[in-house]
Amino acid sequence: MIFQLLKPAIFVLDSERAHRLAVDGLKLLPRKNPPRAGKTAIEIAGLTFPNPVGVAAGFDKDAEVPDALLGLGFGFVEVGSITPRPQAGNPKPRLFRLVEDKAVINRMGFNNSGAEAALRRLEARSGRCGILGINVGANKDSEDRVADYATMTRLMAPHASYLTVNISSPNTPGLRALQDEGALTGLLEAVLQARAEATPDSPPPVFLKVAPDLEPADVDAIARIALDTKLGALIVSNTTISRPPLTSRHAGETGGLSGAPLKQLALERLRDFRKATGGAIPLVGVGGIASAEDAWERIRAGASLVQLYSAMVYEGPGLGAKIARGIERLMQRDGFASIAEAVGSE
Repeated sequence: MIFQLLKPAIFVLDSERAHRLAVDGLKLLPRKNPPRAGKTAIEIAGLTFPNPVGVAAGFDKDAEVPDALLGLGFGFVEVGSITPRPQAGNPKPRLFRLVEDKAVINRMGFNNSGAEAALRRLEARSGRCGILGINVGANKDSEDRVADYATMTRLMAPHASYLTVNISSPNTPGLRALQDEGALTGLLEAVLQARAEATPDSPPPVFLKVAPDLEPADVDAIARIALDTKLGALIVSNTTISRPPLTSRHAGETGGLSGAPLKQLALERLRDFRKATGGAIPLVGVGGIASAEDAWERIRAGASLVQLYSAMVYEGPGLGAKIARGIERLMQRDGFASIAEAVGSE
C-alpha cells in the first residue's frame, strides 16, 4: 500500500537512482526474523526453504540488505553478482523501465563494490538465520575468468547457504561462452575444487544460472554436465537478449530484457530443462513472475523454487510475501499436500 502511494514519485526518478533509494530505504527497516517454515516449505540441495519465493540476484548486488529482505517474508535471498575486484560497470544510463510492457532492460555490467566490501558485510551478519545465496561472477577485464570464479568460491563459500555460478549475463562480453560444454565442464571442476578447499566439512551446494537464449543442444549439454557434477540446482533463467514485441520508448535499448515479456520464454526453457534432466535436479524458475498464479505455473512446470526482481519494480518489495501466501492458497485449491508434490505436476 505504501509503495503504491509513493510509486508516482519514485517513477519520476531515473531507474538506477530509484533502485539506490529502495536499497537505502530497506536499511532503515526494523530488523525482523525470516519467515518460519510452513505449509509451503520445501527441501532441496540439503536446505530447507521456509517458502519457495526468493529475491533474484541483481537487486542486492553488494549484500547490503539481505536480512531486511528476509524480514519482508522472502523464503531466501540471493545477493550479487559479486566479482573479485570492484567494478564500475557499463556507462550510464544502463537501467531502463519499460512501463507499458511491465519490463526492465539493463546493461549494468556486473557493477559491484568487489569481494572485500561484500565480505565485510557477510562477516558482520555471521550466525543470523535465513537462507542466503551468493551469486559470483568474473571481472570484465580478467585474463582468467575461471580463476576468478574459483577465487570467489573460496572467499564466499564459508558465508553462503548456496553459491550461484553466474555465466549467463549478456552484459559482460564473452561471458555466455562459458555455457559451452567444454568451457562449462572446466569451470565447474575449478569451482567444485575451490569449494572443497574452502569448506571441506560443510560445503554449500552450487547452483548454476543459465540464459533463456539457449538452443536445444545447449540445454541437453548443460543438463548432462549438471547431473554429472551433482550441482545443487539450475536457475532458469537470466535476462534475454531477444526482443518480443514491445511498446515502450526504451524498447530499442541494448542489454538484457526482464519482466513480463520474458515470462513465456523463461517458462518454455524451464520445461526444456525439466525434460532434459528428467526431474533429477532441482530447478529455480525466474523471469516474468509477478503473481502467485505465475509462480504456481512455474512450480507445476518443474520449479522447486521461484525468484523475483523486475516485478518488484512495479509492485514493491511486499510482493514476495503476497505471492508466498497466494501459492499456499493455490496448493490447497489444487489438492496438493506440499510444494514438493506439486513440482512438475502439470
